[in-house]
Amino acid sequence: MVDGKAYRWRLRGRPTYDQGVCWSPCAYAVEYADRPGTVLVVTTDRPHTGNRVGVPADPVLPGEVAHAVRTALARGWTPERPGFPFHLDRSDGFVPWG
Repeated sequence: MVDGKAYRWRLRGRPTYDQGVCWSPCAYAVEYADRPGTVLVVTTDRPHTGNRVGVPADPVLPGEVAHAVRTALARGWTPERPGFPFHLDRSDGFVPWG
């Protein structure tokens, strides 16, 4: 719940190849639960927790997702309307491994 509205979010259980070797950061998707429309894709600033190279990684927590939802809404994301994915890039500071 964010500001009285229900959202659902999903993080890939298994990282993509690039996430698995820490070449690209972890990302997750968020959508409006009552009437799915435009998906929010958030790119984080850290590795996926399931990376295969042993790089320590903090998990994505609900409070972070709520903050991302509020930020995206302020930047024009309209989750109740159909459309192309809305990208929120928070990857500043991510350093690829290797």
